[in-house]
Amino acid sequence: MLLSLTNWKSAGTYINYGPFQHKIFVKEFGTPTASADKTLLLIHGFPESSFSYHKVIDGMLKLFDRIILFDMLGYGFSDKPINDYTYSLFEQADTVFEVWKHFDIKGGHLLSHDMGDSVATEIVARHENQLMPAWFSEGLQSLTFTNGSMVLELAELRVTQKILLSSYGHLMKNVTTFKIFNQQVRSAHGNDKLSSDSIQALWEANTLQEGQKKTYLTIKYLNDRKRFEKTRWLPALAQTKLPIHICWGSADAVAKVTMAHHLKEQVCKNATLTIMEGLGHFCQLGSPEEWVEYVGAYYKGLVRL
Repeated sequence: MLLSLTNWKSAGTYINYGPFQHKIFVKEFGTPTASADKTLLLIHGFPESSFSYHKVIDGMLKLFDRIILFDMLGYGFSDKPINDYTYSLFEQADTVFEVWKHFDIKGGHLLSHDMGDSVATEIVARHENQLMPAWFSEGLQSLTFTNGSMVLELAELRVTQKILLSSYGHLMKNVTTFKIFNQQVRSAHGNDKLSSDSIQALWEANTLQEGQKKTYLTIKYLNDRKRFEKTRWLPALAQTKLPIHICWGSADAVAKVTMAHHLKEQVCKNATLTIMEGLGHFCQLGSPEEWVEYVGAYYKGLVRL
């Protein structure tokens, strides 16, 4: 399944979010009446969009009857406000529920990547604190985390990421180019399986509404991790009884495979751990067939599927 950004947009729609009516780009595949145990809920990472999953949709539709995905604010075709939005993980989690409510989602299997893992852990924290909305009555069927900096002290951040997080981060908006972006993405990915076309698509999605000049805002979710990771999110993962799947590309150069082992051994001890041998950080883009095989094997093993 190979699409252009234009084709991807044409099959989607927009919803308005919050008091400032920011537009969120949303997409649905499959049967709207599918049950929760046949519904897959996807959350993308940084610096990505829902388009990062376009190569794996066909494969996942062989396992699920319905797939919901969207571009978080600051990404892809969604609005990228400079004011009136903080890009905190708490606000991003709020937008997730807004999208699910729009599609009348009552429950489903949640799969996340990169920054999406951090958003998903906030959702787990709300679940553990009994703060889930009443309309989400069938709840989370399972959670799959793929290649994200869920234990920040173990992450090997790229130079550009460190600069963006610094007090000088806003200055990057004037110097960010495709050349720099390309180098950083390839460096983070960790192997040579990410095509130039895929990186070009990531870049084009970033440049919508001059998003490449706003990454100093969107990356600040890592500051939330510094503040709340050890007191809120990792404890929630440790105590939850929800089915957890840690699915990791072993070649990732940022969220290295040691992070996956740490999560399994020290945090989510009852989780299922899958190591995707040789796959890089953006594995659903770089190695989509292998990604579907690894991820799909877990879902096939669940009783409800």
